[in-house]
Amino acid sequence: MNYASIRTCDIANGEGVRVSLFVSGCTHRCKGCFNKDQWSFSYGEPFTEETEIKLFEAIGKDYIAGLSILGGEPMEPENQRALLPFLKRFRERFGGAKTVWVYTGCVLEDELQTEGSRWRTEVTDELLSLVDVLVDGPFVEDLKDISLRFRGSSNQRIIDMKKKGVSK
Repeated sequence: MNYASIRTCDIANGEGVRVSLFVSGCTHRCKGCFNKDQWSFSYGEPFTEETEIKLFEAIGKDYIAGLSILGGEPMEPENQRALLPFLKRFRERFGGAKTVWVYTGCVLEDELQTEGSRWRTEVTDELLSLVDVLVDGPFVEDLKDISLRFRGSSNQRIIDMKKKGVSK
């Protein structure tokens, strides 16, 4: 997996001050996407052990609330497979003291939890079990609303994965 960028002090992509990892690769190709460079799976740098160390050092700071993973598309099948071991190590290190937010253009029930969906892999359920908040749904330019917190368009949902509660 490649990643496009890392922000070590991000307040736009989840509650509190966060570290954000922008992964590369997205086949959604949403009209109006502001991360078009990240559509390519080869964009950016390889996600390495050194990258993980850098992320964990940044996340370990007292004022950091957690990690946000965006893209590109974190739930692309190949990205899921790369992110699962990383998130397992994240949980081993931080437990529940730091939260994980994942932004996806997939709709949870339709694509990530439906058998036969190209988005559902052998690791999807375990990956989702490590996520605290899932922001789901494709960006829809006609539904763009800059007044929304943590979302770009009004069709997107903020889902508390521990409670399965949806916020709009």
